[in-house]
Amino acid sequence: MKADRVDVLIVGAGAAGMMCAIEAGRRGRSVRVLDHARAPGEKIRISGGGRCNFTNLGTGPGNFLGENPRFATSALRRFTPHDFIRRVDRAGIAWHEKTLGQLFCDDSARQIIRMLTGDMGEAGARLSLGVSVERAARAGDGFEATLSDGALVRAASLVLATGGKSIPKMGATGWAYDTARAFGLRLTETRPALVPLTLETGLLERLRPLAGVSVEAVVSHGKTKFAEGLLFTHRGLSGPAVLQISSYWREGEAISVAMAPGVDVLARLKAMKAENGRQAAHTALGQLVPKRLAEALVEQHGAQGNLADLSDAALRRLDRAVNGWSVRPVGSEGYRTAEVTLGGVAADQLDQQTMAAKSVPGLYVIGEAVDITGWLGGYNFQWAWSSGWAAGQAC
Repeated sequence: MKADRVDVLIVGAGAAGMMCAIEAGRRGRSVRVLDHARAPGEKIRISGGGRCNFTNLGTGPGNFLGENPRFATSALRRFTPHDFIRRVDRAGIAWHEKTLGQLFCDDSARQIIRMLTGDMGEAGARLSLGVSVERAARAGDGFEATLSDGALVRAASLVLATGGKSIPKMGATGWAYDTARAFGLRLTETRPALVPLTLETGLLERLRPLAGVSVEAVVSHGKTKFAEGLLFTHRGLSGPAVLQISSYWREGEAISVAMAPGVDVLARLKAMKAENGRQAAHTALGQLVPKRLAEALVEQHGAQGNLADLSDAALRRLDRAVNGWSVRPVGSEGYRTAEVTLGGVAADQLDQQTMAAKSVPGLYVIGEAVDITGWLGGYNFQWAWSSGWAAGQAC
């Protein structure tokens, strides 16, 4: 069978893969991009509520996890959030900044996908959708890939850009991990990250009235803390602060929650008791946290009645319940709802300048497949752009 010969074969038409294709194509390389999905950039399309949180102005190595998060430094410095913003501006895509440096499209995430596919086309990269790689192996100085449609592709460089296992309904698999391992690369442990946490049945039952309640909170694990929204769900806890801490939490460990951060709840309750002891405890507490949360905490901690009837010990219990809640999740919702995968191809297996495998000439690993995982808020997209750009300069 006659093989299709290209300089660069990129498996995965997501953020990292398309960026790599653009850069390699602009260097005059013949590039083919494969994806088993029927459309490119599916995770881009659904991201940011359909508006794509495409980068974060504050991106730096400190916003990433992994065995060696500083591995990301080189790529992030050479292709920065401002470099990507310039491309967005040139494409005429309007955007806005939300909290904490997060940038979103004013209109639709599809604009980012159209920008990338348009740039790929102009760079001469060929995009093949609805086709997967059945087998990839060494062939002389390059690689040979057998595709699901029976075709063969031979390439001097092979780029693994299929991401991780998160959101399998979008077609995510562990293909990049399996392929990297088959080529002899070391992987770190992989697990769901940026994912809601689940609680044991008894605690869930007690918290059932709070499902749907959200509150600005500080959620901590050890020395790591995030001050963002927390959401009570039918399964446990979600919201940005919980998703963030999930990347650090492990089974069997507790997290700490402050639901009125910066507020001395005990002092405020004592002051309200002195001013108007006849008001109900849940009414007073409801001035500091959402009403439903106040009602539930008062009931759970036996503090019903008027403030005048409550001892200082009872008020201290409410204070601890609001700002000193220690809770031990039993698990997470898993890859089904995880935004990213923590872990992947170990950083020490790759060259930080080029994303090339040190032990396999011509093999590159980029984006989520690498053991570099960003915080929530555009950091993972920036890693995709930066790592794809770095590989595109070399492959």
